Amino acid sequence: PGAGFSFELTDEQKEFQATARKFAVEEIIPVAAQYDRTGEYPVPLIKRAWELGLMNSHIPESCGGLGLGSFEACLITEELAYGCTGVQTAIEANSLGQMPVIIAGNEHQQKKYLGRMTEEPMMCAYCVTEPGAGSDVAGIKTKAEKKGDEYVINGQKMWITNGGKANWYFLLARTNPDPKAPASKAFTGFIVEADSPGIQIGRKEMNMGQRCSDTRGIVFEDVRVPKENVLIAEGAGFKIAMGAFDKTRPPVAAGAVGLAKRALDEATRYALERKTFGKPIVEHQAVSFLLAEMAMKVELARMAYQRAAWEVDAGRRNTYYASIAKAFAGDIANQVAADAVQIFGGNGFNTEYPVEKLMRDAKIYQIYEGTAQIQRMIIAREHVGKFKA
Repeated sequence: PGAGFSFELTDEQKEFQATARKFAVEEIIPVAAQYDRTGEYPVPLIKRAWELGLMNSHIPESCGGLGLGSFEACLITEELAYGCTGVQTAIEANSLGQMPVIIAGNEHQQKKYLGRMTEEPMMCAYCVTEPGAGSDVAGIKTKAEKKGDEYVINGQKMWITNGGKANWYFLLARTNPDPKAPASKAFTGFIVEADSPGIQIGRKEMNMGQRCSDTRGIVFEDVRVPKENVLIAEGAGFKIAMGAFDKTRPPVAAGAVGLAKRALDEATRYALERKTFGKPIVEHQAVSFLLAEMAMKVELARMAYQRAAWEVDAGRRNTYYASIAKAFAGDIANQVAADAVQIFGGNGFNTEYPVEKLMRDAKIYQIYEGTAQIQRMIIAREHVGKFKA
């Protein structure tokens, strides 16, 4: 900032965007349907994204990373999601797992855990959600008890993206057994090596969409973690876990926008070719108006994530904008994907055409990283708070 308001991307930003776009079109799109069918983890694509510098863009330069802002991460994410959101989610989950260490890790923790991710393609995961606690993060039951210089962790996590592929986890656990303790003091954030004794990784879940992304339950049984793997201090975990979302929600919104843009492009190309009543269907106002509506949503959702990313990169608290971007982009991705299926007609309902996958892939954007409803709670709280201040 400093130069005032501008929609112009820097040369570096354009370069990352172009690299990501080329990778998505040439390497992701041709294999996306196959990965969707098999549910196989896209190892070759992840390795290639890593080589191209499209992964781990948040990692600070002091740890061998690129030290890019949230804005750059969003530009990359939108392009990767255009190719396949299953692949994009596997990559994005890495950023979410790293973010607590980026915002709260000390120098030793950052060099050890972020540094290794820049040396070879490697995944990490964010372990917060449990079978009985998703939106209600303060309801988590996994507990960590201090014993000497270690903590002993017991509990169960669920829906962990990269759960079976991660080298290490960010884990949120309860350290204060008093049920009346406030959330802001009851939980602690840990870095846990994935090969620690006592960790049992569950089966890969087969989901409705984003199928090549690796999602699992994980059980922790008497897992010992050294006290130097605590982030900041005992009791600081909830704030760290929530703080990570301010930085990762804009890229999640960008992923939803990438999906919506893909749906719009596919639908537009189809509408130009498909003929009914003696003319291409794009010449029927019913269809062209639908495309106009879809285009409006894509453009506005993109502006929302860009504002949220710009705010956080400028060092400002972006919670309000991040939730607006995440909620709006998640909703419009579903609307635009469903409209794309409609424009394709019967073909849209068929797996030989790309839009049914987009519709299945879109749904999770209204659920993961804070549901559409949780975002509205946050937006309302932030909005009303301005009037009470």
